[in-house]
Amino acid sequence: MTTTTSTPTTLHPAPTGALNLARTTATAARVLRQLLHDPRTIALMLLVPCVMLFLLRYVFDGSPRTFDNIGASLLGIFPLITMFLVTSIATLRERTSGTLERLLAMPLGKGDLIAGYALAFGTLAIIQSALATGLALWFLGLDVTGSPWLLLLVALLDALLGTALGLFVSAFAASEFQAVQFMPAVIFPQLLLCGLFTPRDNMHPALEAISNVLPMSYAVDGMNEVLKHTDMTANFVRDALIVAGCALLVLGLGAATLRRRTA
Repeated sequence: MTTTTSTPTTLHPAPTGALNLARTTATAARVLRQLLHDPRTIALMLLVPCVMLFLLRYVFDGSPRTFDNIGASLLGIFPLITMFLVTSIATLRERTSGTLERLLAMPLGKGDLIAGYALAFGTLAIIQSALATGLALWFLGLDVTGSPWLLLLVALLDALLGTALGLFVSAFAASEFQAVQFMPAVIFPQLLLCGLFTPRDNMHPALEAISNVLPMSYAVDGMNEVLKHTDMTANFVRDALIVAGCALLVLGLGAATLRRRTA
């Protein structure tokens, strides 16, 4: 008598090796298709920073020099804030709807997944930063000493940092309302301590020490370098590398939060 043993079917874990370009771009294309069906989200990401800069310019209509002093900094801060909001809410929807759960059951690495999301939102961040920078420089008359391309680079890095932060905090929210509640905890302290309202070296030493480890501080410092210097300075390179490094670090932490929650 012959007995037959059957091998139980198991789910193969998602690959954890090097990024796969095809899987990453497929994920990015899927996210972009979903976003294109949500015109309100597109308008929030692309138009709100431009509207805020426009309002700011005419708030200081009688003092254009004030707009020059803070406009460059806000050119980086506004994209960071909007990308944080949109990315955290959009990613949370994917988590709560079970989309991420299904994707993680497929042969799709966590790195592919998080890189695909970053690529999709990063594409919109490029458009957003280009629109805001072009509006500020060539329509609102923002006067900067350095190259507009360096200004655009920092704005883009700030938007990518906001994307990374949004992907990361979405893991800790159970609803869209909770995702928005992370903004006072993650964004507002950086906004107060980044040097926008007063130079960081004028703060209490404890607050200055905290500001030295917050990425938004270096985003503002980078913008100020472009505002004051004609050439790319060593401080600008340092600030840009820190913002980019923080974005990559947070993306890595975001990938670590991806878990399958069902058997």
